[in-house]
Amino acid sequence: PIRSGSRSSKTFKPKKNIPEGSHQYELLKHAEATLGSGNLRMAVMLPEGEDLNEWVAVNTVDFFNQINMLYGTITDFCTEESCPVMSAGPKYEYHWADGTNIKKPIKCSAPKYIDYLMTWVQDQLDDETLFPSKIGVPFPKNFMSVAKTILKRLFRVYAHIYHQHFDPVIQLQEEAHLNTSFKHFIFFVQEFNLIDRRELAPLQELIEKLTSKDR
Repeated sequence: PIRSGSRSSKTFKPKKNIPEGSHQYELLKHAEATLGSGNLRMAVMLPEGEDLNEWVAVNTVDFFNQINMLYGTITDFCTEESCPVMSAGPKYEYHWADGTNIKKPIKCSAPKYIDYLMTWVQDQLDDETLFPSKIGVPFPKNFMSVAKTILKRLFRVYAHIYHQHFDPVIQLQEEAHLNTSFKHFIFFVQEFNLIDRRELAPLQELIEKLTSKDR
Protein backbone atom coordinates (compact mmCIF):
# COMPACT_ATOMS: atom_id res chain seq x y z
CA PRO A 1 0.00 0.00 0.00
CA ILE A 2 1.21 3.48 -0.81
CA ARG A 3 1.25 5.70 2.25
CA SER A 4 -0.06 9.07 1.28
CA GLY A 5 2.08 11.98 2.29
CA SER A 6 5.27 9.98 2.28
CA ARG A 7 7.94 10.92 -0.20
CA SER A 8 8.21 7.40 -1.51
CA SER A 9 4.69 7.53 -2.91
CA LYS A 10 5.85 9.77 -5.70
CA THR A 11 8.88 9.79 -7.91
CA PHE A 12 11.65 11.82 -6.43
CA LYS A 13 11.79 14.30 -9.33
CA PRO A 14 9.67 14.43 -12.47
CA LYS A 15 11.01 12.24 -15.22
CA LYS A 16 12.69 14.06 -18.05
CA ASN A 17 11.08 12.94 -21.29
CA ILE A 18 12.79 12.87 -24.65
CA PRO A 19 10.19 13.92 -27.26
CA GLU A 20 8.82 11.01 -29.26
CA GLY A 21 9.55 11.05 -32.95
CA SER A 22 12.75 13.04 -32.41
CA HIS A 23 16.18 11.79 -33.39
CA GLN A 24 17.15 11.66 -29.72
CA TYR A 25 14.16 9.40 -29.10
CA GLU A 26 15.43 7.06 -31.84
CA LEU A 27 18.85 7.07 -30.18
CA LEU A 28 17.28 6.25 -26.82
CA LYS A 29 15.41 3.34 -28.41
CA HIS A 30 18.69 2.17 -29.96
CA ALA A 31 20.35 2.37 -26.54
CA GLU A 32 17.54 0.35 -24.96
CA ALA A 33 17.68 -2.29 -27.70
CA THR A 34 21.44 -2.79 -27.41
CA LEU A 35 21.15 -2.95 -23.63
CA GLY A 36 18.77 -5.85 -24.08
CA SER A 37 21.55 -7.81 -25.73
CA GLY A 38 23.24 -7.95 -22.33
CA ASN A 39 26.59 -6.75 -23.66
CA LEU A 40 27.04 -3.44 -21.88
CA ARG A 41 30.46 -2.68 -23.37
CA MET A 42 28.89 -2.80 -26.84
CA ALA A 43 25.76 -0.99 -25.73
CA VAL A 44 27.61 2.16 -24.69
CA MET A 45 29.62 2.57 -27.90
CA LEU A 46 28.81 5.49 -30.16
CA PRO A 47 26.50 4.18 -32.91
CA GLU A 48 27.99 4.55 -36.35
CA GLY A 49 27.53 7.97 -37.91
CA GLU A 50 26.08 9.51 -34.76
CA ASP A 51 27.07 12.75 -33.05
CA LEU A 52 28.98 12.21 -29.80
CA ASN A 53 27.34 15.18 -28.07
CA GLU A 54 23.89 13.87 -28.90
CA TRP A 55 24.76 10.36 -27.71
CA VAL A 56 26.14 11.72 -24.43
CA ALA A 57 23.06 13.94 -24.03
CA VAL A 58 20.56 11.11 -24.52
CA ASN A 59 22.40 8.82 -22.13
CA THR A 60 22.83 11.54 -19.51
CA VAL A 61 19.07 12.12 -19.50
CA ASP A 62 18.55 8.37 -19.21
CA PHE A 63 20.96 8.05 -16.26
CA PHE A 64 19.27 10.99 -14.54
CA ASN A 65 15.92 9.17 -14.87
CA GLN A 66 17.38 5.87 -13.64
CA ILE A 67 19.09 7.39 -10.59
CA ASN A 68 15.98 9.38 -9.86
CA MET A 69 13.95 6.17 -9.72
CA LEU A 70 16.55 4.26 -7.71
CA TYR A 71 16.94 7.02 -5.14
CA GLY A 72 13.17 7.42 -5.07
CA THR A 73 12.83 3.87 -3.75
CA ILE A 74 15.00 4.59 -0.69
CA THR A 75 14.11 8.18 0.22
CA ASP A 76 12.35 6.92 3.37
CA PHE A 77 15.70 5.58 4.62
CA CYS A 78 17.71 8.65 3.68
CA THR A 79 16.71 11.28 6.22
CA GLU A 80 18.18 14.26 8.08
CA GLU A 81 18.62 11.91 11.07
CA SER A 82 20.11 8.91 9.28
CA CYS A 83 22.36 10.93 6.98
CA PRO A 84 23.26 14.29 8.54
CA VAL A 85 26.11 14.62 6.06
CA MET A 86 26.35 13.63 2.41
CA SER A 87 28.88 10.83 2.43
CA ALA A 88 30.06 7.77 0.56
CA GLY A 89 31.65 5.80 3.38
CA PRO A 90 33.78 7.27 6.20
CA LYS A 91 36.49 8.67 3.92
CA TYR A 92 34.33 10.64 1.50
CA GLU A 93 32.11 13.57 2.35
CA TYR A 94 30.56 15.92 -0.19
CA HIS A 95 29.71 19.59 0.29
CA TRP A 96 27.31 21.29 -2.11
CA ALA A 97 28.06 24.23 -4.39
CA ASP A 98 26.64 24.92 -7.85
CA GLY A 99 28.78 27.93 -8.66
CA THR A 100 25.79 30.20 -9.21
CA ASN A 101 23.30 30.20 -6.32
CA ILE A 102 25.67 28.60 -3.83
CA LYS A 103 29.25 29.59 -4.56
CA LYS A 104 30.92 28.50 -1.35
CA PRO A 105 30.50 24.76 -0.66
CA ILE A 106 28.04 24.10 2.15
CA LYS A 107 27.85 21.09 4.43
CA CYS A 108 24.34 19.63 4.35
CA SER A 109 22.45 16.40 4.97
CA ALA A 110 22.38 13.76 2.26
CA PRO A 111 18.67 14.26 1.40
CA LYS A 112 19.24 18.00 1.12
CA TYR A 113 22.40 17.53 -0.95
CA ILE A 114 20.72 15.07 -3.31
CA ASP A 115 17.74 17.39 -3.65
CA TYR A 116 20.06 20.27 -4.60
CA LEU A 117 21.98 18.00 -6.94
CA MET A 118 19.00 16.54 -8.77
CA THR A 119 17.31 19.93 -9.05
CA TRP A 120 20.51 21.38 -10.48
CA VAL A 121 20.84 18.52 -13.00
CA GLN A 122 17.23 18.92 -14.00
CA ASP A 123 17.75 22.63 -14.63
CA GLN A 124 20.68 21.82 -16.92
CA LEU A 125 18.70 19.18 -18.81
CA ASP A 126 15.78 21.60 -19.27
CA ASP A 127 18.04 24.33 -20.64
CA GLU A 128 17.49 24.30 -24.41
CA THR A 129 20.77 26.12 -25.03
CA LEU A 130 22.65 23.30 -23.28
CA PHE A 131 20.51 20.29 -24.19
CA PRO A 132 18.80 21.24 -27.44
CA SER A 133 15.87 18.94 -28.16
CA LYS A 134 15.10 20.42 -31.58
CA ILE A 135 16.73 18.87 -34.61
CA GLY A 136 19.51 20.93 -36.14
CA VAL A 137 20.07 23.10 -33.07
CA PRO A 138 23.79 22.74 -32.32
CA PHE A 139 25.20 21.80 -28.94
CA PRO A 140 27.15 24.59 -27.22
CA LYS A 141 30.97 24.53 -27.15
CA ASN A 142 30.98 23.85 -23.41
CA PHE A 143 28.51 20.94 -23.66
CA MET A 144 31.03 18.19 -22.83
CA SER A 145 32.32 19.97 -19.73
CA VAL A 146 28.75 20.47 -18.47
CA ALA A 147 27.92 16.81 -19.19
CA LYS A 148 31.04 15.73 -17.27
CA THR A 149 29.99 17.79 -14.25
CA ILE A 150 26.47 16.32 -14.37
CA LEU A 151 27.79 12.75 -14.55
CA LYS A 152 30.37 13.37 -11.81
CA ARG A 153 27.56 14.55 -9.54
CA LEU A 154 25.16 11.76 -10.48
CA PHE A 155 27.90 9.29 -9.55
CA ARG A 156 27.77 10.66 -5.99
CA VAL A 157 24.16 9.54 -5.64
CA TYR A 158 25.12 5.97 -6.61
CA ALA A 159 28.06 6.17 -4.17
CA HIS A 160 25.80 7.33 -1.33
CA ILE A 161 23.21 4.61 -2.01
CA TYR A 162 25.86 1.87 -2.11
CA HIS A 163 27.67 3.01 1.02
CA GLN A 164 24.81 4.12 3.24
CA HIS A 165 21.64 2.39 2.02
CA PHE A 166 22.59 -0.96 0.59
CA ASP A 167 20.57 -2.91 3.18
CA PRO A 168 17.21 -1.42 2.20
CA VAL A 169 18.16 -1.88 -1.47
CA ILE A 170 18.54 -5.61 -0.76
CA GLN A 171 15.31 -5.73 1.28
CA LEU A 172 13.44 -4.04 -1.57
CA GLN A 173 14.99 -6.54 -4.01
CA GLU A 174 16.42 -3.64 -6.01
CA GLU A 175 20.00 -4.91 -5.88
CA ALA A 176 20.15 -6.36 -9.42
CA HIS A 177 18.48 -3.23 -10.80
CA LEU A 178 20.97 -0.95 -8.99
CA ASN A 179 23.98 -3.02 -10.08
CA THR A 180 22.90 -3.12 -13.72
CA SER A 181 22.21 0.59 -13.78
CA PHE A 182 25.54 1.43 -12.14
CA LYS A 183 27.47 -0.95 -14.37
CA HIS A 184 25.90 0.63 -17.46
CA PHE A 185 26.81 4.08 -16.08
CA ILE A 186 30.44 3.07 -15.41
CA PHE A 187 30.92 1.48 -18.83
CA PHE A 188 29.51 4.64 -20.38
CA VAL A 189 31.77 7.06 -18.51
CA GLN A 190 34.79 4.79 -19.10
CA GLU A 191 34.08 4.53 -22.84
CA PHE A 192 34.20 8.32 -23.30
CA ASN A 193 36.49 9.17 -20.38
CA LEU A 194 33.89 11.38 -18.70
CA ILE A 195 34.74 11.08 -15.00
CA ASP A 196 38.16 11.47 -13.43
CA ARG A 197 39.42 8.30 -11.72
CA ARG A 198 39.85 10.19 -8.44
CA GLU A 199 36.13 10.93 -8.40
CA LEU A 200 35.34 7.22 -8.75
CA ALA A 201 37.49 6.26 -5.73
CA PRO A 202 34.58 5.71 -3.27
CA LEU A 203 33.34 2.77 -5.39
CA GLN A 204 36.66 1.61 -6.86
CA GLU A 205 36.42 -1.96 -5.53
CA LEU A 206 32.86 -2.35 -6.71
CA ILE A 207 33.78 -0.94 -10.13
CA GLU A 208 36.59 -3.45 -10.46
CA LYS A 209 34.29 -6.28 -9.43
CA LEU A 210 31.46 -5.27 -11.80
CA THR A 211 33.68 -4.60 -14.80
CA SER A 212 36.23 -7.41 -14.49
CA LYS A 213 33.82 -10.02 -15.85
CA ASP A 214 33.33 -8.06 -19.06
CA ARG A 215 36.83 -7.22 -20.24
